[in-house]
Amino acid sequence: MSLHEDIKTSLKDAMKAKEEVRLRTIRSMLTAFTNELVASARTPQDWLKDEETLAVIKRLAKQRKESILAFESNGRPELAEPEHAELAILEEFLPTLMSQDQIRPIVEAKKVELGVTDKSKMGILVGAVMKELAGKADGADVKAVVDASFS
Repeated sequence: MSLHEDIKTSLKDAMKAKEEVRLRTIRSMLTAFTNELVASARTPQDWLKDEETLAVIKRLAKQRKESILAFESNGRPELAEPEHAELAILEEFLPTLMSQDQIRPIVEAKKVELGVTDKSKMGILVGAVMKELAGKADGADVKAVVDASFS
């Protein structure tokens, strides 16, 4: 069973359990999946591949993170609260990301492999590490590790 199908099944479970936040979040995911299908000239009855499903969920999680940041920076924690709850549910469907400690040895190895010695080639290093980790690490964490490696 694909991730898309699993999420659709989770909708029924959330309805039965009467979990409003989970239900709202899963419905928004399914709507985003349908939009993705239509945008790629497929019918809404089709299923997304797991990679496509993960990409959509990552995009939704990123939107929630940006909303949380905006609400909190403008002194509106009451509006950030539901976004935190939805983000937690979205993250349940995402694979766990590598920590900065796990990224560090990969950055050091790539740095040696590419011969990067100064900050001017930092973008190349970040790109190479992100390509190697392909969805296993958050870009902000990779950038932070790369920045720290030049300090």
